[in-house]
Amino acid sequence: MLDKTFTVLAFDFGTKSIGCAVGQSITQTAQPLTAFKAQDGKPNWDLIKRYLDEWQPSLLVIGLPLNMDGTEQPLTTRAKKFAQRLHGRFGLPVELQDERLTTCDARAEIFARYGAKGLEKSQVDGISACLILESWFERQNF
Repeated sequence: MLDKTFTVLAFDFGTKSIGCAVGQSITQTAQPLTAFKAQDGKPNWDLIKRYLDEWQPSLLVIGLPLNMDGTEQPLTTRAKKFAQRLHGRFGLPVELQDERLTTCDARAEIFARYGAKGLEKSQVDGISACLILESWFERQNF
Protein backbone atom coordinates (compact mmCIF):
# COMPACT_ATOMS: atom_id res chain seq x y z
CA MET A 1 0.00 0.00 0.00
CA LEU A 2 1.27 3.46 -0.87
CA ASP A 3 1.73 6.23 1.67
CA LYS A 4 -0.57 9.22 1.38
CA THR A 5 2.30 11.28 -0.07
CA PHE A 6 4.07 9.75 -3.04
CA THR A 7 5.43 10.55 -6.49
CA VAL A 8 4.09 9.04 -9.71
CA LEU A 9 5.52 9.05 -13.22
CA ALA A 10 3.06 8.74 -16.09
CA PHE A 11 3.74 7.76 -19.68
CA ASP A 12 1.79 8.43 -22.87
CA PHE A 13 2.98 5.53 -25.04
CA GLY A 14 3.53 6.01 -28.75
CA THR A 15 5.56 4.27 -31.41
CA LYS A 16 7.65 7.38 -32.23
CA SER A 17 7.46 9.37 -29.01
CA ILE A 18 6.57 8.59 -25.40
CA GLY A 19 5.30 11.47 -23.30
CA CYS A 20 6.20 11.65 -19.64
CA ALA A 21 4.88 13.56 -16.64
CA VAL A 22 5.54 13.60 -12.92
CA GLY A 23 2.95 14.17 -10.23
CA GLN A 24 2.49 14.21 -6.48
CA SER A 25 -0.34 12.51 -4.65
CA ILE A 26 -0.62 15.36 -2.14
CA THR A 27 -1.51 17.93 -4.82
CA GLN A 28 -2.95 15.45 -7.33
CA THR A 29 -1.42 17.50 -10.12
CA ALA A 30 1.17 16.74 -12.77
CA GLN A 31 3.80 18.57 -14.76
CA PRO A 32 5.13 17.51 -18.16
CA LEU A 33 8.66 16.24 -18.60
CA THR A 34 10.57 15.93 -21.85
CA ALA A 35 9.15 13.25 -24.13
CA PHE A 36 11.31 10.28 -25.11
CA LYS A 37 11.95 9.44 -28.73
CA ALA A 38 11.04 5.86 -29.56
CA GLN A 39 11.84 3.60 -32.48
CA ASP A 40 8.79 1.51 -33.27
CA GLY A 41 7.70 1.85 -29.62
CA LYS A 42 11.10 1.00 -28.13
CA PRO A 43 12.41 3.79 -25.90
CA ASN A 44 15.90 4.54 -24.74
CA TRP A 45 15.68 2.67 -21.43
CA ASP A 46 18.68 4.55 -20.03
CA LEU A 47 16.80 7.85 -20.33
CA ILE A 48 13.78 6.37 -18.58
CA LYS A 49 16.06 5.08 -15.83
CA ARG A 50 17.44 8.61 -15.36
CA TYR A 51 13.93 9.94 -14.74
CA LEU A 52 13.23 7.09 -12.34
CA ASP A 53 16.46 7.81 -10.47
CA GLU A 54 15.75 11.54 -10.39
CA TRP A 55 12.10 11.43 -9.31
CA GLN A 56 12.09 8.18 -7.28
CA PRO A 57 8.43 7.36 -8.09
CA SER A 58 6.44 4.87 -6.04
CA LEU A 59 4.22 4.03 -9.00
CA LEU A 60 4.13 4.26 -12.80
CA VAL A 61 0.93 5.01 -14.71
CA ILE A 62 0.70 4.12 -18.39
CA GLY A 63 -1.95 5.52 -20.69
CA LEU A 64 -4.08 2.80 -22.23
CA PRO A 65 -5.17 3.70 -25.78
CA LEU A 66 -8.67 2.42 -26.45
CA ASN A 67 -11.21 3.02 -29.19
CA MET A 68 -14.01 5.42 -28.32
CA ASP A 69 -16.34 2.46 -27.67
CA GLY A 70 -13.86 1.05 -25.12
CA THR A 71 -12.58 -1.76 -27.31
CA GLU A 72 -8.89 -2.45 -27.77
CA GLN A 73 -6.89 -1.41 -30.81
CA PRO A 74 -3.43 -2.55 -32.02
CA LEU A 75 -1.69 0.16 -29.96
CA THR A 76 -3.45 -1.11 -26.80
CA THR A 77 -1.44 -4.35 -26.85
CA ARG A 78 1.81 -2.44 -27.40
CA ALA A 79 1.09 -0.07 -24.50
CA LYS A 80 0.40 -3.06 -22.24
CA LYS A 81 3.68 -4.64 -23.32
CA PHE A 82 5.49 -1.35 -22.56
CA ALA A 83 3.90 -1.37 -19.08
CA GLN A 84 5.04 -4.97 -18.51
CA ARG A 85 8.57 -4.11 -19.61
CA LEU A 86 8.71 -1.12 -17.25
CA HIS A 87 7.64 -3.33 -14.38
CA GLY A 88 10.04 -6.10 -15.35
CA ARG A 89 13.05 -3.80 -15.75
CA PHE A 90 12.55 -1.55 -12.76
CA GLY A 91 10.34 -3.54 -10.37
CA LEU A 92 7.92 -0.67 -9.75
CA PRO A 93 4.17 -1.15 -9.60
CA VAL A 94 2.44 -0.15 -12.83
CA GLU A 95 -1.17 0.81 -13.43
CA LEU A 96 -2.98 1.41 -16.69
CA GLN A 97 -5.23 4.44 -17.20
CA ASP A 98 -7.75 4.94 -19.99
CA GLU A 99 -6.37 7.72 -22.15
CA ARG A 100 -9.20 8.32 -24.58
CA LEU A 101 -9.20 11.93 -25.80
CA THR A 102 -6.09 12.99 -23.88
CA THR A 103 -4.19 13.92 -27.06
CA CYS A 104 -7.13 16.00 -28.27
CA ASP A 105 -7.44 17.65 -24.86
CA ALA A 106 -3.68 18.29 -24.76
CA ARG A 107 -3.73 19.93 -28.20
CA ALA A 108 -6.67 22.13 -27.18
CA GLU A 109 -4.94 23.20 -23.96
CA ILE A 110 -1.66 24.02 -25.71
CA PHE A 111 -3.42 25.85 -28.54
CA ALA A 112 -5.40 27.93 -26.04
CA ARG A 113 -2.21 28.92 -24.20
CA TYR A 114 0.36 29.27 -27.00
CA GLY A 115 -1.45 29.20 -30.33
CA ALA A 116 -0.51 26.98 -33.24
CA LYS A 117 3.23 27.49 -32.62
CA GLY A 118 2.91 25.61 -29.33
CA LEU A 119 1.69 22.40 -30.92
CA GLU A 120 5.08 20.68 -31.03
CA LYS A 121 4.79 16.90 -30.76
CA SER A 122 6.94 16.66 -27.60
CA GLN A 123 4.77 19.25 -25.82
CA VAL A 124 1.56 17.47 -26.82
CA ASP A 125 2.94 14.14 -25.56
CA GLY A 126 4.01 15.68 -22.23
CA ILE A 127 0.66 17.38 -21.66
CA SER A 128 -1.10 14.13 -22.63
CA ALA A 129 0.93 12.32 -19.96
CA CYS A 130 -0.15 15.02 -17.46
CA LEU A 131 -3.80 14.51 -18.34
CA ILE A 132 -3.41 10.73 -18.02
CA LEU A 133 -1.87 11.15 -14.57
CA GLU A 134 -4.40 13.71 -13.36
CA SER A 135 -7.27 11.48 -14.50
CA TRP A 136 -5.63 8.60 -12.60
CA PHE A 137 -5.47 10.80 -9.47
CA GLU A 138 -9.18 11.61 -9.88
CA ARG A 139 -10.00 7.86 -9.76
CA GLN A 140 -8.19 7.36 -6.46
CA ASN A 141 -9.72 7.60 -3.00
CA PHE A 142 -7.11 9.54 -1.04
